[in-house]
Amino acid sequence: MTITTSPTRLGRAAWCWALFQGGRDPFVILVTIYVFVPYLVTSVVADPVHGQALVAGGAKYAGWIVALTAPLLGAMVDRMGPRKPWLAATVALMAPLMAALWWAKPGGVGLGVGTIIAMLAALSVFFAYTETLHNALLLPAAGMRRAGSASGLALAFGNFVSVAMLAFVLWGFALPGKVAWGFVPAAPLFGLDVATHQQDRIVPVLAALALVLGTLPLMAFVPDVGSNGVRLGAAIRLGLADLKALVLEARGHRDALVYLGARMLFTDGLTGILIFTGVYAAGAMGWHTLELLAYGMILCVFAVGGGLLAGWLDQTIGPKRALTAEICGVVASQLLSLGNTKSLLFYQPFETLTHAPIWSGPMFRTAPELGLLACGTLGAVTVTAAYASSRTMLTRVVPAHKVGIFFGLFVIAGTATMWLGPLLVQVATATTGSQRAGLLPISGLLVAGLIVLQLVRGDLRVQEPVDDGVSIA
Repeated sequence: MTITTSPTRLGRAAWCWALFQGGRDPFVILVTIYVFVPYLVTSVVADPVHGQALVAGGAKYAGWIVALTAPLLGAMVDRMGPRKPWLAATVALMAPLMAALWWAKPGGVGLGVGTIIAMLAALSVFFAYTETLHNALLLPAAGMRRAGSASGLALAFGNFVSVAMLAFVLWGFALPGKVAWGFVPAAPLFGLDVATHQQDRIVPVLAALALVLGTLPLMAFVPDVGSNGVRLGAAIRLGLADLKALVLEARGHRDALVYLGARMLFTDGLTGILIFTGVYAAGAMGWHTLELLAYGMILCVFAVGGGLLAGWLDQTIGPKRALTAEICGVVASQLLSLGNTKSLLFYQPFETLTHAPIWSGPMFRTAPELGLLACGTLGAVTVTAAYASSRTMLTRVVPAHKVGIFFGLFVIAGTATMWLGPLLVQVATATTGSQRAGLLPISGLLVAGLIVLQLVRGDLRVQEPVDDGVSIA
């Protein structure tokens, strides 16, 4: 088939492709970062230190599986052709597993902690698969000419839907009974029982619903790639050969390979920040659903500014200097964050009983809480900016005719060691018995990646791509 797109606007297929990310991303924001996993650590495990080690262990195993299988999955579907059946099967596994987290009850009833951790690990693997398969449908959906616009629209949908769902959960489940505001329901919607944390347990169910709703337009209106007639066994053999050829073709490009090595390190650190942001806030400050939802909404808003900042810095000072500054900002935000607890304000002792609340609102009333919030906003800006600049950086250190090859390696480099950060956090947390000390390896990975990044020489001038459109048969 031939895919044609308007040079001036996105077609229906591109919008439906982008909507899928709007349905998929709330899993990360609501379940992994800000609501469900912090609830698991503080209320189900009921021990932030042990809970952090358990979450890190699950993420470690998920990282191993993704590193071993996701690149091969991408190579296999390239050989076989159709992507949508694989994506539909992944969503069919992911949605009910996500909804089943409703039975993750506190007090030793419902699902066991080990089962919950295993379910979260499996969901992380499936999520990585949806990323691989969704990205593989970008060109059929939008064509080469509009791929960048569709990609940006997908990110916008992901952030918008996530913030909207955070706001809904805050309004419908967390604020009722806490504030006497006229626009807030008097009691949680659907008769949810706050005493059994149903307001936390409903979040994975809502994320599963969003995933299914985001998948339906893609399945209905995004064209798929035609079948190549290659069977599964042959696709595995050919996919392995393609991955080997990909690595061999990259030989001789010193700066690009050094950069990919740097990216493996600092991306692990960035991923660690995302995984443990909510876990640390819940453990260090004792925040629950209300505070974590508000925290997530504020950070998501600032993250949008991070994307805009990255574009400006890339153009103004170049992506290498931009990425250097952004990683330094991430390290600073994390180290400053670890200096804020109930009894510490930027590493200085803080006695809550002798300091009056700064204001009488429903949340963030003490100076340490506001200090952590300020550090979190800095982290949201710099983490988002670093992800954006890392992609731009690759285009400046590879030959224009090999951009496709190196973006393949770029994806592999992002998954090859994604288990390393969680493993180091798990070991450090278990060894020190401290939630704060357990998170220090994240800064170590960021600094290591930053050091390797400085070894990249390369030509960092802007390279204008040639855009001739695309025809997919």
